[in-house]
Amino acid sequence: MPRRCSRAACSASAVATLTYAYADSTAVLGPLAPYVEPHSYDLCDAHADRLTVPRGWEVVHIEADPTPRPPSSDDLEALANAVREAARPPAAPSALPGRNRGHLRVIPNIS
Repeated sequence: MPRRCSRAACSASAVATLTYAYADSTAVLGPLAPYVEPHSYDLCDAHADRLTVPRGWEVVHIEADPTPRPPSSDDLEALANAVREAARPPAAPSALPGRNRGHLRVIPNIS
């Protein structure tokens, strides 16, 4: 289900996300965020184009990358390592607790 514009009475699909950096007096308008954030606003194309901010504020436009990047060899190697780690059987305990003390050994009493 596509996300809708956050503006009242607008039912158009959202294409951009607006966030505010109050400390910097900046509004940041970028591509639609992958998930909904509590203090951000999803805007349709028309409302994103007509965005106005308070006097003295700056608007930063972040353009979406039109071509998605293919996975790099680093991404593929990290994925392969994660699969290998998940498939590795759990390590067996080395000795009974309290029996092996590193360089010390318990010698059984021969009687």
